[in-house]
Amino acid sequence: MEWKGRRQSDNIEDDRSVSPGGGLGDDPFRRGGFGFPGGGGGGMRRVGGGMSIGTIIFFVVIYLVLKAMGIDVLQILDEGGGTIGGSGYEQSNSVPNNGATDETKAFVATVLAETEDTWNGIFKASGQTYEEPKLVLFSGHIDSACGLASAATGPFYCPSDRKVYLDMAFFQQMKNQLGADGDFAQAYVVAHEVGHHVQNLLGILPKVNQMRQRMSEADSNAMSVRVELQADCFAGIWGKYTQQKGILDPGDLEEALNAAQQIGDDTLQRKAQGYVVPESFNHGTSAQRVKWFKQGFDTGKVNACDTFSNPV
Repeated sequence: MEWKGRRQSDNIEDDRSVSPGGGLGDDPFRRGGFGFPGGGGGGMRRVGGGMSIGTIIFFVVIYLVLKAMGIDVLQILDEGGGTIGGSGYEQSNSVPNNGATDETKAFVATVLAETEDTWNGIFKASGQTYEEPKLVLFSGHIDSACGLASAATGPFYCPSDRKVYLDMAFFQQMKNQLGADGDFAQAYVVAHEVGHHVQNLLGILPKVNQMRQRMSEADSNAMSVRVELQADCFAGIWGKYTQQKGILDPGDLEEALNAAQQIGDDTLQRKAQGYVVPESFNHGTSAQRVKWFKQGFDTGKVNACDTFSNPV
């Protein structure tokens, strides 16, 4: 992907040096998000440029209280929701954050700018105005309006504050553990989360989340699959517009399709546990994710991405 020298988005918030704080929040897709209490008072001495001693003590007390109640905070933090990865995906916390370089940040800002160009044009053509999302870079943990998320959550979109959240170490995870390498594969991740933002602007996410509250777990998972596949299709639309600009390299499309293949629920579950549990799928199979990304890429049309009325 010929991204260098192109416009970079100003809608980047770099919170990699900010300590997490805040309270309990709502998970974007009601799948176990957890807000970690914290925050340091003014004038408190900080240790190593990070959290204050008082904050650390507060964290320990909260952990012990929750542990006594039978709640394993560490396990909860590993669950998360609304991410690019499907059921069975588990990110290793031991992966170094060596992908979080200035060049990687520039790459993300450029990809975000390309999504802005794409969706501004599409919305304008239909007589609407596109509200550009913010993309928050974080490292380790981040407190969003949807609750606290860890790096293990993976990239996610929070409808409550209309922001995309990304720990750039995930790109290294894609390469080393998921077998999804290449800059266009990484760009697909950003475009997928922006796809969720488009769903939010179109009123799809609020309607779906309301419906899911009245569904069984199995039906709710099935609805989540349709949401995720539509975001894949929207990412494919972005890919189509990027191709038309002539900035894709040979093999870029294959990188994105391989990424979609590697993060299908069935592929991830088979790698993690040796078998699949279809009723637990919440992002779609590898074949479905490839199909719907390619649907968006081939057509470039929003109305071709109706995963709710058509078989997935």
